[in-house]
Amino acid sequence: MLLHVPSGGGPTVLVSIPRDSYVSIPGRGKNKINAAFAFGGPQLLVRTVEQATGVTIDEYVETGLGGYATLVDAIGGVNVCSPRAMKDKKAGLDIPKGCQDMDGATALGYARARYSDPRGDLGRVERQRQVLAAIAGKTLSPGVILAPWRAVPAASAGGGALVVDDGTTPVGLARFVLAMRAVSGGDGLSLTVPIGNPALRTPAGEAVSWDTAKAKKLFTALETDDTEAIAPLAAEQKR
Repeated sequence: MLLHVPSGGGPTVLVSIPRDSYVSIPGRGKNKINAAFAFGGPQLLVRTVEQATGVTIDEYVETGLGGYATLVDAIGGVNVCSPRAMKDKKAGLDIPKGCQDMDGATALGYARARYSDPRGDLGRVERQRQVLAAIAGKTLSPGVILAPWRAVPAASAGGGALVVDDGTTPVGLARFVLAMRAVSGGDGLSLTVPIGNPALRTPAGEAVSWDTAKAKKLFTALETDDTEAIAPLAAEQKR
């Protein structure tokens, strides 16, 4: 995901990049974007995203699947609204439609479920954004602004729920939480990179190709800090 906090007063933007996006990976040729992390960890992933999007990445925050569960349990659960009932054996998920309190295991299943969703990975990335926003929304408090780690005891205890790069300061982490809160509260924009072909045949298997024109418009707006220009793309996806 790309989280952009504008300096000019426009809306915060959270963009999901589908893991099967077919892109060029520096030194590795073309492949699915999640292969970049497997090949070279966070450093190569960041380089790959920067090359594919033209957007400069300033700070890096990482959480794995287990991190979702740890973070949610650390803050006493989150309230998430599911647009439909979901049952996914592989994800260990069985929930009704509607808003409900989720513990770590349920939130993890909701965020990772793929095979029960007719939209596959495209539906999953939307749910991942939803859970992350719910986590950030619950952790915001006066104490978070001064010491963000207090909101996530598991992280401060070294549980590995969150990993940040060396340049991420407490202020930067607080800005991250505030930005996610904005998305959760409806003051920000949330969308997926516009898709051209969700079932592209490639040597790496079935992959996702982006809508070149719309993706370029999105990334140019991010790089130039013109987040107001992204609103029509986000609205189109909601429809």
